Amino acid sequence: MSASDTTAPDAMMADIGRGIEWGQSGERERARGLFAELWERIGPDGDALHRCALAHSMADVQDDVREELAWDLRALEAADLITDERARQAGLASPVAAFYPSLHLNLAEAYRKLGDLDRARDHLRRGRAAAGELGDDGYGKMIKDGLSRLADRLAAGPPADVIGWIA
Repeated sequence: MSASDTTAPDAMMADIGRGIEWGQSGERERARGLFAELWERIGPDGDALHRCALAHSMADVQDDVREELAWDLRALEAADLITDERARQAGLASPVAAFYPSLHLNLAEAYRKLGDLDRARDHLRRGRAAAGELGDDGYGKMIKDGLSRLADRLAAGPPADVIGWIA
């Protein structure tokens, strides 16, 4: 999800961005705390764009892969409710369709870690199918490269430290 140069993100997206920065700088617990506060403010039926961005980001700072998966699933569910117009209003330059490669990549990786290789492969397939929506920029390259690396890991079979899928 890339921000537009001409439209400032709304306040919630700015707060989510702050949490992303904390998570990327190693302050995962601080990011989780902020994201938990923001999730309470948004609520389960709040703005779908906010829910998607927050859940997608919260998944990245989880220590338990099952929690990571739960947040990734919330992000995907919310993404299905976002319109391109809503994304533009929040200052995002990409169409909603460009969110899906990353969402599916994260889901595929979580399922792979859990040893559910069929679901991992399904989300990899869905991420690759949506990858044409990505821009020809650094973000698009990062996600496409991530999908390729995940395909290689899946071809190698289950990870040595499979947690095991619990239905």
